[in-house]
Amino acid sequence: MMNRRQLIQSIALGTAGVAISDKSFANMEQDMFEPLALKGNINHSVASWTYNFLPLDEMCAMVKKIGFSAIDLLAPKDWPTVQKNGIYCSMCYTAGKISLTEGWNNKDNHAWLIKDFEEAIPLVAKAGYKNLICFSGNRKGMDDKVGMDNCAEGLKKIMSLAEKNGVIIQMELFNSKVDHKDYMCDKSAWGVELCKKIGSPNFKLLYDIYHMQINEGDVIRTIRDHHEYFGHYHTAGVPGRHEIDETQELQYPAIMKAIVATGYKGYVAQEFMPSSKDNKEKIAALKKAIRLCDV
Repeated sequence: MMNRRQLIQSIALGTAGVAISDKSFANMEQDMFEPLALKGNINHSVASWTYNFLPLDEMCAMVKKIGFSAIDLLAPKDWPTVQKNGIYCSMCYTAGKISLTEGWNNKDNHAWLIKDFEEAIPLVAKAGYKNLICFSGNRKGMDDKVGMDNCAEGLKKIMSLAEKNGVIIQMELFNSKVDHKDYMCDKSAWGVELCKKIGSPNFKLLYDIYHMQINEGDVIRTIRDHHEYFGHYHTAGVPGRHEIDETQELQYPAIMKAIVATGYKGYVAQEFMPSSKDNKEKIAALKKAIRLCDV
């Protein structure tokens, strides 16, 4: 399975394709899809790229059969498919260039980023969605304060439009130790300071639990202390970015309880890469993860 960076690169090159399973979703045993009786305290989602062995229509069917109703990280071209299937897009991409390494910390990127976001924000609102992802970009020798100032300068130029349309711009926190070497927004404190600098309720952080466990740990305390700046959450197991079960170090039920205790009403998206090569087991792992996080 491609990681997210590889998938984005393949999309940019026009070579991305769906890895069709040897046994399609429609033909899998139906008894494994008895819907979960969810408690309603957590709004569940799944990152599209982690289950892209299924065509999007079948991914929508899988989501509904498990018992939730949202998919993360979809571009405008994907929205008609999820809308047709009654599935919500809990985190949107712009329709333009998507880069995890070339972001708002470099003023040379501001012209195309502002254009892409000014086009995307009204589209997100018109589709009935709320969250639009963005990235700091890599340091490439740049001082963190300079990068923060550059991010704030560029992002402030789109915030009035985001506020007018009720769209939340969300910068994702990545780890720079393992997966995203040199990425600038790699500490929650840096991201929180950027939120304060921008000073808009429509700019928040996508707090990726997996990434922040690797880079800084202390996940529950961070959520309790800074939850007002976190607009979205991602999960995955540490180490390895696989299932969030007993094979890894994070206690996800405790983390979910901490999130619920803050009064959070947004989405928590599963973004782990299933370790099994068997597609039925991959889907069973997602169902198990949703159940585990449903506190």
